[in-house]
Amino acid sequence: MSTLAALLDEGRARRVYSGAAWSVGDADGPLDRGWTGTRSWDGPPLDGDDLWDLASVTKPVAGIAVMALVERGALGLDATVGTYLPEYRGGDKEDMTVRQLLAHTSGIPGQVPLFRDHPTRASLLEAVRLLPPTAAPGTRVQYSSQGFIILGLIAEAATGRPLDALVAELVCAPAGLRDTVFRPDAGRRARAVATEDCPWRGRTVVGEVHDENAVVLGGVGGHAGLFSTLADMERLGITLAGGGRGLLAPDTFARMTAPHTDHLALRRALAWQGRDPVGSPAGDVFGPDSYGHTGFTGTSLWVDPATGRYAVLLTNRVHPTRTGDGIVALRRAFHDAAAGLPRDGARPAPPCGMTG
Repeated sequence: MSTLAALLDEGRARRVYSGAAWSVGDADGPLDRGWTGTRSWDGPPLDGDDLWDLASVTKPVAGIAVMALVERGALGLDATVGTYLPEYRGGDKEDMTVRQLLAHTSGIPGQVPLFRDHPTRASLLEAVRLLPPTAAPGTRVQYSSQGFIILGLIAEAATGRPLDALVAELVCAPAGLRDTVFRPDAGRRARAVATEDCPWRGRTVVGEVHDENAVVLGGVGGHAGLFSTLADMERLGITLAGGGRGLLAPDTFARMTAPHTDHLALRRALAWQGRDPVGSPAGDVFGPDSYGHTGFTGTSLWVDPATGRYAVLLTNRVHPTRTGDGIVALRRAFHDAAAGLPRDGARPAPPCGMTG
């Protein structure tokens, strides 16, 4: 049993999650991959073809689509919200830029449970528009799902196309992601891993987005809503470790993944989280220029350009409740072990869905 397998088996034994899947490797492919546990505490065993709610790992995937639009000239990084969204003109968000939204420096506050008072898409979007900023743009890193909701609207307004179609065309197709989707169909939902026993919905959530604001938005948002498989996230990790070839031009990819906020204490790239000196989910071994993202459901994707190493971790740590915090230490330990994994030895064969 590999170090990673033992670590993630221990996480299940401590009931951090009912199931976990992982892949660690480089541009040449995976070095270690596997899965452990069940789709729910009383459900069937994982089989490697399971569908996971990515939660906020949606943000960098949507961010790649935004950067592809920048590269094509459909969007400007320093263009303002008001340029694309007429309803924001004259308001306190009119002059915030696409770059600031991507880097979480817009000043829009973070995780606000707007769904509680705004049960329709129209009313929730209006609440996002009226949400008071808590800092001047460009002065503070403040993680903001609401900012990425606005980014999704900007991408749609600039192209006249829905966000899910843009992600499918600009990210999933070129990276070969076959099961990375918003609003999974019945066949994919049958393979979904359970998330929370949700008090708001009165049931255990399976195959439906966990994020409640995303539910009200119809399951599609720049901040959350994507589902994926181990095979797809492994493909994305391999692509990123190879410099994003096929997704973005080298200079665009470098601009997206380079740190943008070192002067503001917390490290952010464009749509990616950077590795902070203390307490980073990347752990202590991934390099200072590494980048990645975590998801509230227990998912993460991290890449170290200095070593060419990627690490994918998929769990359902919110099942059956979101109260546990064991994923924080486990994720750091996973990334430290992943960064130290030797490159020699036989590489694992492709899992279900990974051929071709």
